Amino acid sequence: MSALARTFTRARRSKTVVISGGTLVAIAIVSILGPLLSPHDYLTTNFDRILQSPGLSQFNIFGTDNLGRDLFVRAMLGVQVTLIVAMVASAMSLVIGVLYGATAGFVGGRVDAVMMRLVDTVYAMPFIFFVILLLVVFESNFLLIFVAIGAINWLDMARIVRGQTLSLREREFVQAAQLMGVSTPRIIFRHIAPNLVGVVIVYVTLTIPQAILIESFLSFLGLGIQEPRTSLGKLVNDGTLAMDSAPWMLLMPATLLAAVLLCFNFLGDGLRDVFDSRQSR
Repeated sequence: MSALARTFTRARRSKTVVISGGTLVAIAIVSILGPLLSPHDYLTTNFDRILQSPGLSQFNIFGTDNLGRDLFVRAMLGVQVTLIVAMVASAMSLVIGVLYGATAGFVGGRVDAVMMRLVDTVYAMPFIFFVILLLVVFESNFLLIFVAIGAINWLDMARIVRGQTLSLREREFVQAAQLMGVSTPRIIFRHIAPNLVGVVIVYVTLTIPQAILIESFLSFLGLGIQEPRTSLGKLVNDGTLAMDSAPWMLLMPATLLAAVLLCFNFLGDGLRDVFDSRQSR
């Protein structure tokens, strides 16, 4: 059995990984199937049912918002949008951070110094204000939100990957590849990157909540997802405006947002324990 297969087997035996991962899968499935099975859609307004409290009446199990729209369908759409934004932004930071950090760590010397000073310089910038300015000037859209969040998250990934690469490049199999004349890009992709899988997977599961929080914060400020689409952050913002008269408008999306964040954090902690136990053997 390969090392990856053994790690996967241990992950399945971890209650933390199974429960948190299963909960995330369940939330994702419900967010996809729920709107399809519901008799309501996320756009239709019904002024006869404005701020209707949650209940089985007319299948408004999460109640309705201030325009009479079904909150369950909108919350499920918000889960979809939040997860898509977080996953794509994290994937962008993964690709950029791994390539940048692995290159800096393996090449070393002045190249490493210049590349990491660039990271330090960019890291010192007030990026959240830069993102807000970017979204205000170029208007909010899906692609821009991906780019904005990914531009923040890759910095930490690059630092972690660079530290791991500095250790890996001293290993015998990397030095043997160098002596055989293998090119630097091939060593990075064939020998360095595969040995970073454990650290990268754990860190990605921990950066996804960060991306979710950034997207939620931007949507909370009205700079993220725009109508008619919605996200959990935007729904929370809408709920705060009607908190006194319709507390369910805040409670439902806030509970979903907290559940998703907790599951990703627990999943990351569980995977970290799994990979730590693999390395200790």
